Amino acid sequence: MTYAEKTEVSSERSRAEIERILTRYGATQFLYGWDEGRALVGFSAQDRQVRFTVPMPDREGEQFKWTNHKPRRRNTVNQQIAAYEQSIKQRWRALALVIKAKLEAVEAGITTFDSEFLAQLVLPNGRTVADDVIPRIEQAYEDHQMPSLLPSFEQKAIES
Repeated sequence: MTYAEKTEVSSERSRAEIERILTRYGATQFLYGWDEGRALVGFSAQDRQVRFTVPMPDREGEQFKWTNHKPRRRNTVNQQIAAYEQSIKQRWRALALVIKAKLEAVEAGITTFDSEFLAQLVLPNGRTVADDVIPRIEQAYEDHQMPSLLPSFEQKAIES
């Protein structure tokens, strides 16, 4: 069973809860936005900018067209809309949980802010750490070679 898959909490209430959580843990800025395929939550805290981009389901997705129980039957249009909206609510509940858990872990001294939000930290170029690092990880596994973290001595000499 997926976390909060049967939640009755609206997306709006979850977003408001995220804002309250961030305020309680010292965030100085908050924003959210969306387009058809994703939602975005961003905030500033501890001299860092953080951005979560949450993929949203496709309204026309097959998972909404059929019932989840056996025997599988085709959902009505109203059932498809309700299933889609439920999926959106579930994702917002999960995001609220993730943000709260990360901030609580930092507050309790279990981890650091940078360590907990590393993938979502926004770099000066506007990209997140995950945007820059994940392709390198994928390449390292394909090549079976670790990328160098620092330039080689020869490369430093050439650049000087």
